[in-house]
Amino acid sequence: MNQDIRVVLITGTSKGIGKGLALHYCSNGYWVVGCSRNTSSIEHENYTHISIDLTSEKASGQLIRSVLDKFGRLDVLINNAGIASMNHIITTPESTIESVFRTNFFVPFLLTREASKAMSRKRYGRIINFTTVAVPLNLEGEAVYASSKAALESFTRISAIELAPLGITVNAIGPAPFDTGLIRSVPSDKIDKLIERQAIKRKAEMNDILHVTDFFINPAAEFITGQIIYLGGVF
Repeated sequence: MNQDIRVVLITGTSKGIGKGLALHYCSNGYWVVGCSRNTSSIEHENYTHISIDLTSEKASGQLIRSVLDKFGRLDVLINNAGIASMNHIITTPESTIESVFRTNFFVPFLLTREASKAMSRKRYGRIINFTTVAVPLNLEGEAVYASSKAALESFTRISAIELAPLGITVNAIGPAPFDTGLIRSVPSDKIDKLIERQAIKRKAEMNDILHVTDFFINPAAEFITGQIIYLGGVF
């Protein structure tokens, strides 16, 4: 195993954006560790999959240790996994609030905490969090989802400050609507209205996302941190 190849850890790689990210970085010469609750259909010599439920504090530490035990390093963490909930606040149960915040905020927080310990040894690291355009657009019916991602954005900015002295950058990307399981249950007219509020009026594609993640993890991007980039021209 070539110890000079950079190692990328991506959450939620069983499908959707996470799977696209994993395939992209495998094909571009990285060692990629993906994880999800389920098994993975990715078959690539550069890919390792770990089936794990990350919603406990203990699991985050276990995952990072597994990466270090196999590769001896961790260069990039992409917190991609997330869940959505679309309900009026009056009909939203407490269990939904807890579940969404656990996955969308607590898990990235804990993984960032554990990953940054490993990255600090080499004084180098890149962390990318996935947020959503539902935050700046204040979308009706997405109070819990948008609030969990707003918390993640605040965490992105604060962790960028705290981790900068360790050589670690932290940034976030907020994709426009993308054909994943998160939006397939959303009525098409609601998606159309959302797209109309974008400057560029179309759904996001995988390459749109990859251009931004490539930029953030580039070693030359050492002066870029604490940034939130929304796709599609959302402000």
